[in-house]
Amino acid sequence: MASWLCAMLHCFGSYILADLLLGEPLIDYFSNNSSILLATAVWYLIFFCPLDLFYKCVCFLPVKLIFVAMKEVVRVRKIAVGIHHAHHHYHHGWFVMIATGWVKGSGVALMSNVEQLLRGVWKPETNEILHMSFPTKASLYGAILFTLQQTRWLPVSKASLIFVFTMFMVSCKVFLTATHSHSSPFDVLEGYICPVLFGTAWGGNHHHDNHGGSHGGSHGGGGPGSPHSALPARSKEELSEGSRKKKTKKAD
Repeated sequence: MASWLCAMLHCFGSYILADLLLGEPLIDYFSNNSSILLATAVWYLIFFCPLDLFYKCVCFLPVKLIFVAMKEVVRVRKIAVGIHHAHHHYHHGWFVMIATGWVKGSGVALMSNVEQLLRGVWKPETNEILHMSFPTKASLYGAILFTLQQTRWLPVSKASLIFVFTMFMVSCKVFLTATHSHSSPFDVLEGYICPVLFGTAWGGNHHHDNHGGSHGGSHGGGGPGSPHSALPARSKEELSEGSRKKKTKKAD
């Protein structure tokens, strides 16, 4: 049962999060019987097909690249539809539209911790918000672009933006999958922009480490010249001297 629920979260996690943000019933999408049955059939074939034939066919690289490209096409469509849906409820709510489009495009990754709890695993360090993957970042940037287009701040048609962003997502994701790379095309751009806007993280960590080391040396007693480290050394010498005197008295 837990395996099936995890599969449903992977298939419909984006719809669940979008409904949660917009105040709609969380199980509304589960009323679509054809989608539930299709997802259940795929789940069954992945886990219970004899000799894992279905899994091996899907993992075959040429077939996998086709599914990866199809997934990115659906991702861009979900972002655009999510922002249009949010704009219908909140005409001037830019942040609501961006958040809805973002979770529509990367809801599966954002629901990963909930999926881990269903499997009896808890790894908070794998939170997608702390360490964003390329699809999550791209969904966020795409949500911003589609929000600007929806509010008439970006003078392009929706069809043109969908086409350009779909080609970008498909080409990047197919290339990363074919080369087995976990890097992001945004790394180079972020490497130039983030130090300018937010400062350099290495300098802050280095200062924090030095600051913590000075406190540790003064309060923790770990330094070689601290009085706390000298006291245990004296007590050991006194004990050894006393035991030596007792042994000489017994010998006498």
